[in-house]
Amino acid sequence: MSASDRLEILPGDSTRLGSHWDGEGVNFALFSSHAERVELCLFDEQGRQELRRIDLPDNTHDIWNAYLPGFGPGTVYGYRVHGPFQPEHGHRFNPHKLLLDPYARQTIGQFTWHNSHFSFDPEKPEEDVLVNTADNANWMLKSVVAQPFESQAIKRPAIPWGRTQIYETHVKGFTQKHPELDAAIRGKFAGICDDRIIDYIKSLGITSVELLPVHLFIDEYHLYEKQLTNYWGYNSLNFFTPHTAYHGGSGIADFRHMVDRLHDAGLEVILDVVYNHTAEGDGRGPTLCFKGIDNQAYYHLQADNPRHYVNDTGTGNTVDVSHPRVLQLVMDSLRYWHAELGVDGFRFDLASVLGRESNGFNDQASFFHAVLQDPQLATAKLIAEPWDIGPGGYQLGNFPAGWSEWNDAYRDTVRRFWLAEPGLKSALARRLHGSSDLFEHDGRQPSASTNFITSHDGFTLNDLVSYENKHNQANGEDNKDGHGANFSQNFGVEGPSSDPDINAMRLRQQRSLLCTLLLSQGTPMLRAGDECSRTQRGNNNAYCQDNDINWFDWSLLKHRDTSHLALIQRLMQLREEFPALHGERYIHIAPGTDDEGILWLNAKGLPMTEKDWHDDANHPFCLLLSDTNGHPKPNRYLLIAFNNSDLPQPLDLPMLGEVSHWQAIINTAVKDGLVNHQVTAREQQTLLPRVVKVLVSEA
Repeated sequence: MSASDRLEILPGDSTRLGSHWDGEGVNFALFSSHAERVELCLFDEQGRQELRRIDLPDNTHDIWNAYLPGFGPGTVYGYRVHGPFQPEHGHRFNPHKLLLDPYARQTIGQFTWHNSHFSFDPEKPEEDVLVNTADNANWMLKSVVAQPFESQAIKRPAIPWGRTQIYETHVKGFTQKHPELDAAIRGKFAGICDDRIIDYIKSLGITSVELLPVHLFIDEYHLYEKQLTNYWGYNSLNFFTPHTAYHGGSGIADFRHMVDRLHDAGLEVILDVVYNHTAEGDGRGPTLCFKGIDNQAYYHLQADNPRHYVNDTGTGNTVDVSHPRVLQLVMDSLRYWHAELGVDGFRFDLASVLGRESNGFNDQASFFHAVLQDPQLATAKLIAEPWDIGPGGYQLGNFPAGWSEWNDAYRDTVRRFWLAEPGLKSALARRLHGSSDLFEHDGRQPSASTNFITSHDGFTLNDLVSYENKHNQANGEDNKDGHGANFSQNFGVEGPSSDPDINAMRLRQQRSLLCTLLLSQGTPMLRAGDECSRTQRGNNNAYCQDNDINWFDWSLLKHRDTSHLALIQRLMQLREEFPALHGERYIHIAPGTDDEGILWLNAKGLPMTEKDWHDDANHPFCLLLSDTNGHPKPNRYLLIAFNNSDLPQPLDLPMLGEVSHWQAIINTAVKDGLVNHQVTAREQQTLLPRVVKVLVSEA
């Protein structure tokens, strides 16, 4: 319904932040504790022409609000917030800037970089000298009053943590080059939930799809100047709307349809979320939303000089989740995506920021308590990236019970072990054991360790065994960006090689790395494309490459020689078959009792001694797991042998009671890693260089 020229403006409901239609009108509510005046700006349906400005008449507990009878879904609006422009006191109000509603659930238009977005004078770069009074509305996204979403019942797969197997991928990059998908759905939510994509994900044994950020984000200004884009999406501008480029025009309905389709296939949806910073950057960044609404409330500012931002994120600003209203914003966003849109879990980027209070990181911070007590989030999977770049920011193992954490100690230890670095047997054993040294406290379980060898950030699995140096020249930063310590190896040639021996060793190393990952206790995470040896040409920080460097190359699946699909499928089956690999408790007892057992063996098939653990030579060692299947004695054993040496090594199989034969099922020395032959318990084995060998025995 359109509004008449004679506008009725009533006080609104301050408890419903954002814009909400009740069937008769729209309630608008915006938090700002330091504003002096708030204008609601109404636009035409296309968001091109500003029609009128309305002063919000009521302010209740710092919530500016109004109710407009006769308005409804589709109303296009923004805010102009009046107050002091005093950066030295932390205030950056500028009513010449049209601001996006932090609670907007729909937007219209396209953000375009323009000097008018900045509050300082772009012609005089000295920070905070002059206020830029240019109006930015023509280049700014507009908020839209959303049609109430008629949410259907959510049919969650409810995968137990112990059986969770994560596949990290990107909405656009995963399907952009799929040859059989219609062009209209490639790179969109509709592409992810196409039957062909779902069938492929399911074929890997995956239970949970983790999507890189899908919240509305924009490109950084420095990327715009270089004609690059923020491909990964870690530059959020709004925490309630899906990124425009990913949906087909129906916004949240397209997203929810994707979730429902994945749920119907038994797959969970986990979102990578970025609540630690926003796209507004530091004092030199644009004024688009939070900065112009209440800069002092939304961001951590330096106590002795509040014109400057605390930069614990490395992006220019740090969101202050300790502020009650900012905490409310984050919690409302999480509840919305979980309870209304069906998301099953969240991976929190730079999650240490969320636990930062006045004295640093606190595992009892307000955010953790808010999540813990929230009944809507009780079933959500919560995964922390347990670090930021601020003081005391590295917090691996220190998040509350119920959380899982990206385990970079696992990543680095496994990489270094397969680099043939000596003296890492005990370190690798701890990682294979679910990193109990880091997580077995306060009731935490092996699933608290999210194990990964590669992720979106860093080398692909193929590049990890093909490059010893990063090659990020395409990013336009003189190859200075990205990690310097990659624990990688090229086996004699930097990059692609025509030498069949080098290529064979590279593939063997990839298979051994995959075996290590998927046969470790904890929650495994596989990076999309590693199953088919996808390359990024040595770029280990491809955040700004929206092109073939990042997009999944489906043609690789046709090359069986470089595919690890069959191996991954078998490893996933093994995880399901052996409770010790997916159990929700740490195992410390040796085999031979009425429960699952664990034992570490040396190359002679005997229990590891202190001397064995401290022997720096790269002799083979084994992990032995037992499964009782409810019987008083073990009736099945799983033996995993590791040889990271550059030389063949002999291995004696353990003598275990009634066990007379073993079935060899995996040997990463062969082309696809799969074998199937029987060996006697007394038959000495030879482990070729850089190999994992897996045998199963039934007593």
